[in-house]
Amino acid sequence: MILIGFSTGAVALGDFETALTLLSSTSMTALELSALRLAELPRLIEALPCIDLNQYFYISLHAPSRFSQNEEEGVVNLLQKVPKSWPIILHPDTIYDCGKWRAFGNQLTIENMDRRKEVGRSADELNFWFERLPEARLCLDLAHAHQFDRTMTEAYRILRMFKDKVCQLHVSELDSTGHHFPLSFGSMRAFGEIASMIPSQAAIILESLCPLSWTDPSAKVTWIEQEAQRACRALRRIDERAPSDSTSPVPFVNRTATA
Repeated sequence: MILIGFSTGAVALGDFETALTLLSSTSMTALELSALRLAELPRLIEALPCIDLNQYFYISLHAPSRFSQNEEEGVVNLLQKVPKSWPIILHPDTIYDCGKWRAFGNQLTIENMDRRKEVGRSADELNFWFERLPEARLCLDLAHAHQFDRTMTEAYRILRMFKDKVCQLHVSELDSTGHHFPLSFGSMRAFGEIASMIPSQAAIILESLCPLSWTDPSAKVTWIEQEAQRACRALRRIDERAPSDSTSPVPFVNRTATA
């Protein structure tokens, strides 16, 4: 089975309910619940017992991307309510006290950063955090890696050092200011250069922003399926049943399949 899906924040910024409704009409098998803004986290955590996520074989939660040192303990306390089987995606520049995060063990999943940040961009910078949080895993953001080093040499080095820690990918196009866009042929080609090094079990989470934000839901669903096909093509994870035409929205998995 191909584990692939979207971040709710990419589908509907700051509105996980709308994103989940839309994604329920797709063949996605993986999901990232996004609380990128600190104010979104309490509402998402409160809703977790009530939302239907049975469609998904892989679920993660993205922690807020910005909070102060004084807010860190509150964030940690809220994240302790996340199911233990869900990876928690965390930006390393939000870690002020490693001791507060060690209890999460391998649930904690550190994401590599783009060049706007001062930490976590390269293999050596990631190693700083993995030495302090040795059980943590890695969310490899291919767009961040590509923006930081267009040759993908640093992505290669990250995979050489931390391949065994990769449990999830972030996939999209990223501009110089850090905005996410749909995949281009250039990014697909760049990601393909290291595709053979990426663990096949790592879930693909797309962060591409849908360019059809004002169209009807059926058009959005079609676009979601097409963008997922493009990601699978770039990463060489094409479903044998999928057609060679990447514009055809074909399901990735029989929904009766088991994990």
